[in-house]
Amino acid sequence: MNSFLSFLNSLALMVVPQHCFDEFFVNYNFFNVPCLKIAISKCLGYSIIAGSVLVKLPQVLKILANKSGEGISVLGTLLELTAISAGCAYGFAKGFPFSAYGDGFFLAIQTSLIAFFILYYANKVTQAMAFAVVYSVMMAYLMSPAVPLKLLTFLQANNIPIVFVGKMVQVLANYRNGSTGQLSVVTIFLLFTGSLARIFTSIQETGDNLVIMTYVVASICNGILLMQIFWYKNSGQKGKVE
Repeated sequence: MNSFLSFLNSLALMVVPQHCFDEFFVNYNFFNVPCLKIAISKCLGYSIIAGSVLVKLPQVLKILANKSGEGISVLGTLLELTAISAGCAYGFAKGFPFSAYGDGFFLAIQTSLIAFFILYYANKVTQAMAFAVVYSVMMAYLMSPAVPLKLLTFLQANNIPIVFVGKMVQVLANYRNGSTGQLSVVTIFLLFTGSLARIFTSIQETGDNLVIMTYVVASICNGILLMQIFWYKNSGQKGKVE
């Protein structure tokens, strides 16, 4: 019994600090606002990380099933990958809690796969292989102690325009094509809700304005992409009816 209680204690301390654990489970004060915010933020953070393991899988599977990345902007994908990778490396170097940036690891893996398959199915096999090698080397450097924090701070500061431009490239591509192509509604919806939740967790766990503003911009852009998916889907259905 004691070992089980000790396990529960260890589990709870992954979500809340000791003083909040005492407030909740010793003083039975479950309405302590600061501690509630910490608990909610941690739970959201770990939930986002769990969801990020599969968030872009529908997009990857859609590309594989159709053997095509048609409609998905290579430039937009690469810019998004740059922002994700820089944000992940920045959070790691700054010593932020893993719950504040851990989803970046899984998003980077999946986004790099999307970029690879877009090139591969466009019969650009050499470019796809070169991309895989260059990206792997770049990430190894960014996650190493050798990278200066000033460089990571510079990259994180540039994430805001990079995220905006990257998403707007896809928005413009959708507008010009009159379609969202192989974009997955499930993936875009999860990215939209995830970036919204990350605004709250970033405020609570990092207090870093660069990180917070990056997620604000990402939420707005993901929201626009989501609206486009539904807009073009409805327009297509109306056209078929007519």
